Amino acid sequence: MKEPVVTVIVASYNHASYIEQCILSVLQQTYPHIELLVVDDGSTDDSVQRIERLQEQYGFDFRTQKNKGLTCTLNEAIARAKGSLIAPFGSDDIMCPERIAKQVAYMQDKPEVGICAGNIELIDSGGELFPEARQRRDTPFRRLDFDDVFMERKPYPPAPTLLFRKEALEKVGGFDPQIRLEDLLIELKITHAGYYIDCLGEVLAQYRKHASNSSKNTPFMIDSILRTYALFADHPQYEYVRTRFLSSMFLKCSNRDRTYARQLLKQIPFRRWNKKTWRGLGRLFFSPLEKR
Repeated sequence: MKEPVVTVIVASYNHASYIEQCILSVLQQTYPHIELLVVDDGSTDDSVQRIERLQEQYGFDFRTQKNKGLTCTLNEAIARAKGSLIAPFGSDDIMCPERIAKQVAYMQDKPEVGICAGNIELIDSGGELFPEARQRRDTPFRRLDFDDVFMERKPYPPAPTLLFRKEALEKVGGFDPQIRLEDLLIELKITHAGYYIDCLGEVLAQYRKHASNSSKNTPFMIDSILRTYALFADHPQYEYVRTRFLSSMFLKCSNRDRTYARQLLKQIPFRRWNKKTWRGLGRLFFSPLEKR
């Protein structure tokens, strides 16, 4: 069977400290049929100069643009991608050398799989591994359908390992520019269209946790996820899913940002309170504020 072209899309934005290591990890993949598209989305640091030096050496496709945001950038890159498989990849993360080869081999005879993923290793801003207690390298193989993702019945597929069938992305209309935290919504759209997400039980990438991760912007992250869930408000478990998420975020914020935590609590009907809601109340009133 002919090996498919895989298009890796790196949308770069103010990750000058990490971008070279990210791009080199793509260029050093063992899989030979890779098209690399790098787009700088209006960086204000020296990312562009660093990328240009690599482009002169390796000859990949590199474009710059005024800031459009990640979802618009991804959609435009997908539209010109030559690959039948698409790997959006964070400009601060690192691919393991055999990542693409393993995923392509797995997906070859499984047209029902719209997304293939795997496990990650956590690293800090300096590239050092997080303690073993924080790692999740050994999560076993799992296949997820729509309800698995929507109701969080199985561990989520980590974003740095997502490999999409281009036909699945096109079938659901690509990424939604209105919701900038893109991973959850595209996974729900693709599984809702009848595809599966298969997660391999091995480490495929290193995910870098640092101060500018999108997930560190808690109000932005919560708003994006609530808007994502609202698109599936006709699901019989919608209210349960929404309020369970709010309780989890209330617990997280209760001794970090008490004003915001109270705003979240107001959105949880008393009949939907759970153990995390009560734990959050305890933190809200009796725990000292965490230093951030």
